[in-house]
Amino acid sequence: MTSTSKTPQNTSLRLAILLLAAGEGSRAGSIPKALLKKDGQSLLRRFCQVARGFSPTELLVVTGFHAHVINAELALIGRDVDLPITIVLNPHPELGQPSSVRLGLESLKTQYDILLVALSDQPKVGAQEIADLITLFEKRDLHCEMILPMVGQKRGNPVLFSQKAIHEILATPGMVCREYMDQNPELVQIFSTENMAYVVDVDTQADIQKLGLDQI
Repeated sequence: MTSTSKTPQNTSLRLAILLLAAGEGSRAGSIPKALLKKDGQSLLRRFCQVARGFSPTELLVVTGFHAHVINAELALIGRDVDLPITIVLNPHPELGQPSSVRLGLESLKTQYDILLVALSDQPKVGAQEIADLITLFEKRDLHCEMILPMVGQKRGNPVLFSQKAIHEILATPGMVCREYMDQNPELVQIFSTENMAYVVDVDTQADIQKLGLDQI
């Protein structure tokens, strides 16, 4: 079961968060999926409220196709939630998620020890899921620099990266997280879990209905 109200465990690690919200949502009808509502609140607001509990050094949101309405929602959230939010516009979101990831990594400004790369359309990811990733990172094998949740054979999100891993990604022009992980499997610690929250996202109108979400 997912909890959005769990008190995060104390950690000395400085956490930064990269949230991807640049997609067109074409399969769902070209809608801003981050603004779908669950229990009366947008997925974006729900994520920001969860993130606040972890006192991140920075929450960087990459926008794109629906930047105007997502920026407006972030402005409202910023008035209500004490959170260091930075917005970065991907001028070419049609290039896909890798372009948003790379832009987000290049735009991080604060000092951090670990970076959480998250999607804005995962309604079941809450404080418990993030806390579990951080706990596993703290207990990881010494050579591992990334924590990847896996449900069965399916990759999940969010994914947690060390600062060292991000620096190595940025050192190679055009490199992004998924490619780096594939090229360096020995640095990835798999978090095998039955928690479906890590693999549930919104792709289609059927998903919206199945998950009980409301459109704006």
